Amino acid sequence: MVKRDLLIKFGKRVKELRLERSWTQEKLADETGFHRTYIGMIERGERNPSLQNIQIFAQTFKISLSKLLDI
Repeated sequence: MVKRDLLIKFGKRVKELRLERSWTQEKLADETGFHRTYIGMIERGERNPSLQNIQIFAQTFKISLSKLLDI
């Protein structure tokens, strides 16, 4: 369950950063180029994003990878 816990923590971090910007999941999807349902699955810890996708989240939020992964 360690893997699942990590996915849940990452999803909460993405949601936290999204809400700090007052963005909807749809807005984050538009900004990243990902589908809105994928954003929801990430936030719920149901998907394991690739390193490339994690980088896209960091770039979209205009933060470093280390700051994004500060979970």
